[in-house]
Amino acid sequence: MAAAELAVPALPNSGGAGAPSGTVPVLFCFSVFARPSSVPHGAGYELLIQKFLSLYGDQIDMHRKFVVQLFAEEWGQYVDLPKGFAVSERCKVRLVPLQIQLTTLGNLTPSSTVFFCCDMQERFRPAIKYFGDIISVGQRLLQGARMLGIPVIVTEQYPKGLGSTVQEIDLTGVKLVLPKTKFSMVLPEVEAALAEIPGVRSVVLFGVETHVCIQQTALELVGRGIEVHIVADATSSRSMMDRMFALERLARTGIIVTTSEAVLLQLVADKDHPKFKEIQNLIKASAPESGLLSKV
Repeated sequence: MAAAELAVPALPNSGGAGAPSGTVPVLFCFSVFARPSSVPHGAGYELLIQKFLSLYGDQIDMHRKFVVQLFAEEWGQYVDLPKGFAVSERCKVRLVPLQIQLTTLGNLTPSSTVFFCCDMQERFRPAIKYFGDIISVGQRLLQGARMLGIPVIVTEQYPKGLGSTVQEIDLTGVKLVLPKTKFSMVLPEVEAALAEIPGVRSVVLFGVETHVCIQQTALELVGRGIEVHIVADATSSRSMMDRMFALERLARTGIIVTTSEAVLLQLVADKDHPKFKEIQNLIKASAPESGLLSKV
């Protein structure tokens, strides 16, 4: 069976795990999970996909491609679902996400991108390494977001005790500013805001601290199927050790560690882009390296 992008058609009433009359019990496996259910006798590929979506919809990245496999007793392992397969007896199937091709990784377009600015607050100023540089680059990114019409979501960690976002960061036009106590930015309000933005595939993430809020936010977003770009020159921690080990760990998980200039130029993509000149002026002076080069 060829790989397919998942669509969400209406799901007929196909019975539950008790396998009512006219249905066949099926074990549906996805990732580390296995959930028993049932489908109508004769159900084929499309009904199996529908059932996977009903069971695991909140965990399936709709932008990826998948293959359905059937456990074959003859071989003692899963095999790709045979062409024209129809469920006629008790069986076990699994949904397998295909690896994203390396040539497609890291693409950024303004229409499918959101910027996340994490906890750039006043009380962190004396503690965070190169905080002045991080503020400067963060402000540059927010200016670029305004130029390109990219939504921005901002959080503040316990602002009652840690203060508001620093004055140098201009929050004009941002979509959302939220207080939080959770380290990750992935709050219910943030998830709701993302759901309101059609076609979001990528988050450009920056702020503090790299090994805490940035790392936990990135991992949660990736777990929800969103591609994450961490701007290395716009994120830091109280120690360079924590900062650099976090960036290394995140890169190893497939998260894209990049720079502010790379992000902004990738978003315009062409010197004929109507905003290219504005972005070019924004990056005319190179961003400060904030201690990154000494650790390369």
